Amino acid sequence: MTRSLFALLAATALASSATAATLRPLTTLDAPVVRLSDLFDDAGPGGERVLGPGPGPGARIVVEAPQLAAIARQFGLDWRPASPTDRAVLDRPGRLLPREDVVAALRSALTSAGAPDDAEIDLPGFAAPLVATESHPRSTMEQLDYDAASGRFTGLLAVTGDGMPMLRMRLSGTLQEMIELPVPVRRLLPGSIIQPGDLRMTRLRAGLARGEVVRNPAQAVGLTLRRQAVAGQPLPLAELTRPAAVQKGARVTMQLQAPGLTLLAQGQALEAGAIGDRIQVLNPASRAVVEADVTGPDRVRVAPGTLPLQPAGGRPFQYSSIAGRLVQ
Repeated sequence: MTRSLFALLAATALASSATAATLRPLTTLDAPVVRLSDLFDDAGPGGERVLGPGPGPGARIVVEAPQLAAIARQFGLDWRPASPTDRAVLDRPGRLLPREDVVAALRSALTSAGAPDDAEIDLPGFAAPLVATESHPRSTMEQLDYDAASGRFTGLLAVTGDGMPMLRMRLSGTLQEMIELPVPVRRLLPGSIIQPGDLRMTRLRAGLARGEVVRNPAQAVGLTLRRQAVAGQPLPLAELTRPAAVQKGARVTMQLQAPGLTLLAQGQALEAGAIGDRIQVLNPASRAVVEADVTGPDRVRVAPGTLPLQPAGGRPFQYSSIAGRLVQ
């Protein structure tokens, strides 16, 4: 009887010395370690005891019933699993490391290596790592290999921050040189005369400017497109021409100037031409074809002494035979 009473008193004393605790089924961690209080509420004075490292950002740890029971016994907590399915889930929230932080660190290292500071950095296949939401990560390049001829680079990025282990990741990509060019703001059809409002300046990869392209709006405004122009793409100089002042087949005023006189006659343009172009013109009166310089809308000038390309009836062409009027 005495022995049984002693055992009962001992059990009561042990029970009273243990702290009653409640399991926490789900806990969101805000630190890189797991504490006793992350698993149990009312863990008592030992609640701040560190049990071990926590999961990485964006990851979780699941503590099953047998391990929970062992932890409770080890730290003197009055807790037992209610069922074998009891568990505690520890989540560590995370966020993506901003790409801008990576690019800034990379650009600083590339500029120090002699790369243009306004070039575009291309990181194909880059996947931003997760960092802890409560951390303030700092990105630096520990290593960089840069080939200026090809623009290719490889390097090792280090990410550090309070409450997070150092993170390292390999980076590789290409540096694209950028230039500023005028480009169409919309699709322009063949024959369009380019107006100032049709163009805007934009930064483009230098590789897109193949061949001779328009580099200043003044080079294109007032000119006519030979082919369709695509919005946002450089304008090849070869696709631009001066607007035609004379259309093929149009009636034109032919002008012959000599000292003291000007002779005017009507002709028919056999070619289209812009101001300053030399085109072929038919004189309907003589059926002769001559070369003339376009001077304005439907106006051409025949240089003194010019011989016809196709004399009428095989006879030498005489300008005096051009039907017209004499202007003193």
